[in-house]
Amino acid sequence: MHLQESGEMYLETIYILTKKNHDVRSLDVAEYMNFSKPSVSRAVGLLKQGEYITVDQEGYLHLTAMGEEIAAKMYERHMLLTEFLIRLGVDRETASADACKIEHDISDKSFEAIKRHVNEKKAVSFESV
Repeated sequence: MHLQESGEMYLETIYILTKKNHDVRSLDVAEYMNFSKPSVSRAVGLLKQGEYITVDQEGYLHLTAMGEEIAAKMYERHMLLTEFLIRLGVDRETASADACKIEHDISDKSFEAIKRHVNEKKAVSFESV
């Protein structure tokens, strides 16, 4: 099952909420993303069907290994791209919104190049101190 951008966003949200709260339910995802409960319920069903998440008897959502791998990748992209855009002079809110759009479409090759560039710039900054 190919995962759409929206599926990646749901996985990333579950990942973020899990890191904050550990226990995550569909309602938490709906509130965080400002989506309706029926929309989240449908997405949860699709993610469960695709084996990206499991739902336990109490209704808590858990990322599978495959789901966590995708979510962590999206989260890393989002954070690094946001930082990169801020360093270019973009305000935080705009940088985060743009990073959210870019993170789903950028190739692994281009992302790795940006990541190397950002990390090299960090190393240079630390050497200057």
